[in-house]
Amino acid sequence: MKKKIFRVLLLLVLAVAVLGGVYAWRAAHPKASRNEIVLYGNVDIRQVQLAFEGNQRINFLGVKEGDYVKKGQLVATMDTSLLRPLVQQDQALVAAQRQVVARLVAGSRPQEIARDRADLAAAVATARNAQIHLDRLRRLIKQEDITKQALDDAIAIARTDAAKVHAAAETLKLSVLGPRKEDILAAQATLRADEAQLALAQRNLAESQLYAPCDAVVEDRILEVGDMASPGSPVFTLALMNPVWVRVYVPETDLGKIHEGMKAIVRTDSYHKNYAGWIGYISPAAEFTPKSIETPQLRTSLVYQMRVYVNNPHNQLRLGMPATVIIPLGTSKAGQSAMAPATQR
Repeated sequence: MKKKIFRVLLLLVLAVAVLGGVYAWRAAHPKASRNEIVLYGNVDIRQVQLAFEGNQRINFLGVKEGDYVKKGQLVATMDTSLLRPLVQQDQALVAAQRQVVARLVAGSRPQEIARDRADLAAAVATARNAQIHLDRLRRLIKQEDITKQALDDAIAIARTDAAKVHAAAETLKLSVLGPRKEDILAAQATLRADEAQLALAQRNLAESQLYAPCDAVVEDRILEVGDMASPGSPVFTLALMNPVWVRVYVPETDLGKIHEGMKAIVRTDSYHKNYAGWIGYISPAAEFTPKSIETPQLRTSLVYQMRVYVNNPHNQLRLGMPATVIIPLGTSKAGQSAMAPATQR
């Protein structure tokens, strides 16, 4: 008799345990009604690998793991003892070349033109005197009062002075015309090259300071003060916390009921509250349900990846956190849908 009572009690205990387990499972996995779709997934967070573009030693790190940073906040700097002299050198080259261009564009000064006119007048006077002396010698040669050598020397001097007159006249023309256009263009091209070199040096100097590209949380501080920075070595890993998205997989049979911009409700086991969200992305390609996703359907069913964006102002939603997404059917587009980067993968 006692054995029968014990067996009955045991059966009752087992029945209560089974019913409790079923109730608990249903509470954790509510069955979707005809007016909603229930999906299960995990919270995803975008990450930024923040690195310097130069190759110098790090001399300052302003944040550590867990710190919140604002867009434009200075988070790290590199040593600039080699970069600043390069900027100063290029600045001096640009300043010198600008003076060269200004001198060429301005042309000859009035004083230079006056000097060349005076040189021409002096050359003309010298040439006229040489010609008079030559004419005198030619008259004397007929009387045999001078030698042939003296006449030849006078002829050479007269020709030389006449050539000097021609050279002085051409020099005056060049002074009046000013520098050649080709010389001005070449000087301007050199100035642009120097300015480009200066801009590059200034950019390298500016890149010695690392700023946060957006509001985020420092997830990992990879390098330390004294480490050699390079473009391929991230200094920080930043987690973009708002908005976040829940990666879920929707069955092919429910694909026609949803679209980007629809309102959604997100729930987690950690916080007993609803988070307002919206569908921001639906994959154009089908795939088999990942093994890590718990769904009521068979894991071998074809599904489409979907992202449900959620505002996360208090940073309660963390990377990898399991979440339940409820999509009420027949809702209009959410006002936040314009915020969702739906094209990002």
